[in-house]
Amino acid sequence: SQSTTVTVEEPPPPPRDHLVWSFFTTLYGNFCCLGLLAFFFSVKARDRKVLGDHSGARSYGSTAKCLNITALVINIVIVLIVVIVVAVLVSRSGPPPSYYNPY
Repeated sequence: SQSTTVTVEEPPPPPRDHLVWSFFTTLYGNFCCLGLLAFFFSVKARDRKVLGDHSGARSYGSTAKCLNITALVINIVIVLIVVIVVAVLVSRSGPPPSYYNPY
């Protein structure tokens, strides 16, 4: 009896281009055009993936991911600063002055 061993290697998953994330970053969190840059790199990553250049697609996709994360962090910090400033201003204003004084 003969034994045959077959080794099957799975191809690596295709590189991610983060196109949808970059699109929403462009629409809703385009601080200093980081979202637009992320979208640009995502499109380049998709083009490279279609051409079969997986290392180039991985590089552009990684750059798009970093830009998206940076834009997200900056937007979260800006929202937190605005909320804190508004809360401090509202707390310092105190109650409105009463113009009605019965005595």
